[in-house]
Amino acid sequence: MEPSAATKERTLAWLRTVSGELSTATIKRLEETLPWYGDMPPGRRSAVGLVAQAGITSFISWFDDPRSTPWIAADVFGAAPRELLRSVSLQQTLQLIRVTVEVVEERVKDGDDSLREAILLYSREIAFASADVYARAAEARGLWDARLEALVVDSILSGEYDDELPSRIAALGWHGHGEVSVLVGTAPRMLDVDTLRRTARHLSADVLIGVQGSRLVLVIGRAEQAADDATPTTGASGAGTAPRPTFTDIAKALEPGFGDGHLVLGHEVPSLVDASKSAKAALAGFAVARSWRNAPRPALADDLLPERALAGDPVARSTLVNRVYKPLKNHSTELLTTLWCYLDNGRSLEATARELFVHPNTVRYRLKRVSDVIGWDATGAREALILQSALILGSIADHDGQVGRRR
Repeated sequence: MEPSAATKERTLAWLRTVSGELSTATIKRLEETLPWYGDMPPGRRSAVGLVAQAGITSFISWFDDPRSTPWIAADVFGAAPRELLRSVSLQQTLQLIRVTVEVVEERVKDGDDSLREAILLYSREIAFASADVYARAAEARGLWDARLEALVVDSILSGEYDDELPSRIAALGWHGHGEVSVLVGTAPRMLDVDTLRRTARHLSADVLIGVQGSRLVLVIGRAEQAADDATPTTGASGAGTAPRPTFTDIAKALEPGFGDGHLVLGHEVPSLVDASKSAKAALAGFAVARSWRNAPRPALADDLLPERALAGDPVARSTLVNRVYKPLKNHSTELLTTLWCYLDNGRSLEATARELFVHPNTVRYRLKRVSDVIGWDATGAREALILQSALILGSIADHDGQVGRRR
């Protein structure tokens, strides 16, 4: 029940008299019961003490006029410097509130019921107000992080690096080390950033996420890994090791987070500094992926080299020449000629053997050598298209007396 006006005035007068005593007792109790408080630098301890004192003062004002509830958080936390929110966690703040309330309750235990009820109600209000302060701070930090992440991804996609980029990446808490690859696809209607990050962490990877119009771009980096490049596992047969996932494995796991449409994975590059090269390849592949009927999801940007070259991508043209035509030409003109004949004859071993006056097994052996040199198997339909495009571009470059720059 509400106390009489005279009783309330006496209680308020008494509270104002003992407020200093309560503040001193609270600081002493903090030092005795909260180890983190004693470990703080003097300046931070002083700020925490000011918060505790402000809480007691604010309670007295609130007891005088409960309609002041909306201003509780501002009254209490206004005495603390802004950096205190970054150095004192919400859990520690709630511990501070608990200690302060305990000290006040012990001091007024012989008071009337209305005062004890007011303390309980106020402690509830201040706890919710504290949570609101931290939630607002976390929301503001999340919005800032999202803007900063978008800026970093834009810098990677454009290849326009500056001296501030490393510090921006560090501020985002990037855990990637070593190789990087860029994944480009269609943005979903509802982007679930947390699921993408959680999936990447499960595969010992980290991601930077950017949305550009209808495109969703993920910069994927490997998390720090043991020197043996494998993750220990224990199965039914006992202890063993599992190789870390490839970027293709990671991309397949992240695929559900994208919208409908094509998904293209750029080639692996040594570090985040080189990520723009993978990004340009992925973006170029994404632009022409619709021309590959039944393209896998994700498709590799390198598997879209013919389409990219036909669309005028100079990097794709130079990549085909430098990774297929030149290595074969420098290694053996015999292998180059065999590959030409094999592709011109519709990938027929017998027709190629007849044209070259050799046994089909000799053609088969040479094609195996071709695969060993360049990494592509000419017997596959898709690989045959890539290799034939490379041979055409290489012969044009030879005729023009120039070969494109390396990727």
